[in-house]
Amino acid sequence: MATPKSQMPLRMKGQTTCSYHKGRQLDFFCEKCREPVCPKCLSSVHKGHIVCEISEITPQKEPDIKNFIDRTEKNDLEEIGKHIKSTDTLLKDNTSTFEKLSQKLTMQTNKLKQELDMLTEQTLSLYHKMEEDNTKLIKKYKQDLEMYEKQLKQQIQECKAALQRGSHIQIYDTFCEIHSPTHSLPVKPVLGTANFTPNENSQDHLKQAFGKVTTSGQDQTLTDQDWSVSTSDDLGQPSTQQQRSGAKVKKAVTTYKLLPQTKVVEEWRSPCHIGSICPTTDGQMWTRASGDTLTLLDRKGKVIQEITHNDYIYNISLSPTTHTLWVCDYKNNIMELVSGRLTHRFSTKEEPRCICVTANTHVIVGMPKHISKFTTDGKMVCTTMTKGTGKPLVCTPHRISECPVTHNVAVADFSSESDGGDGKRHVVVMDTNFKELFVYRGDIPSTYKPTPQTGGQPFNPWGVVYDSVGNLIIGDCINRRVLLISGGGEFLRVIHTDTGRTWAVGIDREDVLWAVFDTWDSNKVALLQYSSV
Repeated sequence: MATPKSQMPLRMKGQTTCSYHKGRQLDFFCEKCREPVCPKCLSSVHKGHIVCEISEITPQKEPDIKNFIDRTEKNDLEEIGKHIKSTDTLLKDNTSTFEKLSQKLTMQTNKLKQELDMLTEQTLSLYHKMEEDNTKLIKKYKQDLEMYEKQLKQQIQECKAALQRGSHIQIYDTFCEIHSPTHSLPVKPVLGTANFTPNENSQDHLKQAFGKVTTSGQDQTLTDQDWSVSTSDDLGQPSTQQQRSGAKVKKAVTTYKLLPQTKVVEEWRSPCHIGSICPTTDGQMWTRASGDTLTLLDRKGKVIQEITHNDYIYNISLSPTTHTLWVCDYKNNIMELVSGRLTHRFSTKEEPRCICVTANTHVIVGMPKHISKFTTDGKMVCTTMTKGTGKPLVCTPHRISECPVTHNVAVADFSSESDGGDGKRHVVVMDTNFKELFVYRGDIPSTYKPTPQTGGQPFNPWGVVYDSVGNLIIGDCINRRVLLISGGGEFLRVIHTDTGRTWAVGIDREDVLWAVFDTWDSNKVALLQYSSV
C-alpha cells in the first residue's frame, strides 16, 4: 500500500540520500511526483511511476538558474537597493512631519492660553471699572444722605426754637417750611451688576477651539477628536463661541464692539498749544502746553487749571493707580503733581524724553538709545540698554504706553541715526521685562487708499496709547490719521483721518479717543468714539 503524501518524510535541502531507504543515493527523478528518488523507491513508493536519471534533467535547470541570477542582479537587487535608500528619506520625513505637527500643536495651545489670559484680564478690567463706578455712586449717595440728615437735624432745631420762643408769624413760617418740598430723601442709585457662570461643559468647547486632528493608517480613528478650529472675528478680538461649517464667530468681549464709523463726540479749537495729553478719570484732560505749562481742560476745551514750571516739560503721564500726574523735564527731573505743586521724585542721568507710569506704580522713562523702568524713588528695575556695538532695541523713544490688559509696553521710536537707528520710525512692543514681541512699521492693507490729505508719506508714529481691551492706537502724524492695531500687531482699521497732522492721542475710561491735530493756526481737539463698551 502506498504511503499517503501527508505522511511522507520531508527531504532536507542538500540531502543526497533517500528519506525512505537509509543510505540509498537519490540518482533518479520521479516525473509524476516531481522529486528525487532512490533505486529502491522504484519498486515501492514510486512503483509504476515514470522516472529518469537526475543527471539527464539538471542541464535543463541550469539556464533557469542563470537567468534568475542575471535578472535578480540587474533588476531586483537594484530595485531593492533603491527601496532601502528611500527608507532613510522616509525616516527623515516622518520625524520632520511630526516635529512640525508638534510645533503647530504647541503654538495653538500657547495661543489659546494667551487668549484665555487676555479674556481673563479683560473681564477683570471690566469688573474693576464697574467696581470703581459703583463705589463713586455709593459714596455720592452716602454724602447726599449725610447732607439730608444734617438738614433734617437743623430743621428740627429750628422747629424747637420756633415753638419755644417764636412769634406767631415765625411758627407759621416754620410750619410752611416743613411742608415744603425743598428737601427730599436722596434717590438710591442704580448700581451696575455683573455675574459669572462657569462653563460646566468646557471640554467640548476646548476641543472645538483646539483644532481639527485627522490621521490615517494603522486602523486609527478619531471620531471624538474631529474638532473645529478656533478663529477670530473681523475685529481682531479673541473668540469665545465658535460654530462649525463657517458660521459667524462671536467675540470674546461681548461688551466691546467697533462702530461701523467713528463718531465725533466733541470738536474744538484748543486755547493753548498742546504737546502731549493725558485724559483723566473724570472726563477732563491734562496737557503739556507751551513747553513749561500744564493745563487742565474739560471736554469743551475750557481751562480749569494752569500750573507753570520753571523748566521745559518734555512729557506727561497719568498714573492708572493713583491718578496723579507725572512729568519729566529738560533738567532730568522726574516729578509728581501733588496738591497743585510739582514734587521732585528722582533724577535721571540722561535726558528724559518721555515717561509712562505703570499699573504697579513703576515709572518708565525714555532716554537716548534706551528706555528704563524705575521705582517711584528712582531705583532702576530693568532697562533696554545694550552693551557693546549692537543696535539698541529702542533708539529714540518719543512716546510710551502700557497695556492695561497684558501690561506689555509700546514705544513710538523715531529711530534717529544719531542714536544708532536707521531713520525709519516705528512702534516696538515689548513684554514687562522689555523683551521684544513685535515691531509695527505702519503696514496698512491696500484697501485703505490714501486721500489727497492723508497717506503716502513714511510712517510717523507721533503718539501711542492702549485702550481698555488691549488694542493699540497710533497717531500717524504726517499721514494725518489715527490707526487701530490689535495687541498682537495685526492692523484693524483707520479710526480717523483729518486735515491736520496727528499731534497727540489719549484714551479715557469710556474708551473715547482724545486726539490733537496740528493745523496752520492752532491745535484742534477731537473726541472720537470708535467702539461701544
